[in-house]
Amino acid sequence: MYFDPTYVLVLIGALISMVASINVNSTYRRFSTMMSMRGVRAEEAAQRILHDAGIYDVRIERIRGELTDHYSPSEKVLRLSDAVYGSTSVAAIGVAAHECGHAIQHKVGYVPLSLRSLSVPVANIGSKLSWPLILIGLLIGYTPLAQIGVILFLAVVLFQLITLPVEFNASHRALRVLKQDSMLSMDELSGARKVLTAAALTYVAALFSTILQLLRLVMIVNGGRRRD
Repeated sequence: MYFDPTYVLVLIGALISMVASINVNSTYRRFSTMMSMRGVRAEEAAQRILHDAGIYDVRIERIRGELTDHYSPSEKVLRLSDAVYGSTSVAAIGVAAHECGHAIQHKVGYVPLSLRSLSVPVANIGSKLSWPLILIGLLIGYTPLAQIGVILFLAVVLFQLITLPVEFNASHRALRVLKQDSMLSMDELSGARKVLTAAALTYVAALFSTILQLLRLVMIVNGGRRRD
């Protein structure tokens, strides 16, 4: 039975991503039971943060799911999940503030956010076409085609790399606003920080996992070229 040794890289990446996912879910659940003393709902906190930042043209909508919260720059819509929207928990307010951080980034023209938005189409193409091109190139023995696939997959890595400063900066802005507006006590702010840090680490794990996949692809393609 043949075992591809490069598959170990995939397993390592999957393990890292799994640990990060378990961490963010457990941290979120922990602080979703800690209600803020002020009793402010996440949607209200988001509205206040946006208005304090001089942002009045961003809609706040409710969306189904858990941890599906996001800000859409093209639509100028901030979407909060069912678990977050009407909640007064520290976790929910932290998540809502984080998404407001993205809206503030958009308003001030934060360069990494603009770069991420521009790189989305390229990253989508890379994620869809990289593996088919690599497989076809290896099957027909045409290494340049497989190498094009590797280059396309590199676009996915670059997208995730650009995402890191965007997410960390949004969390930094969120925590700063929550502290300045005294929406959360110091203990509650510490909880929100733990939630946002755990969420940010999932992006670090995703990047590391994708880099390992890229390394595996390079090894596979180079191995095929040597056999040629």
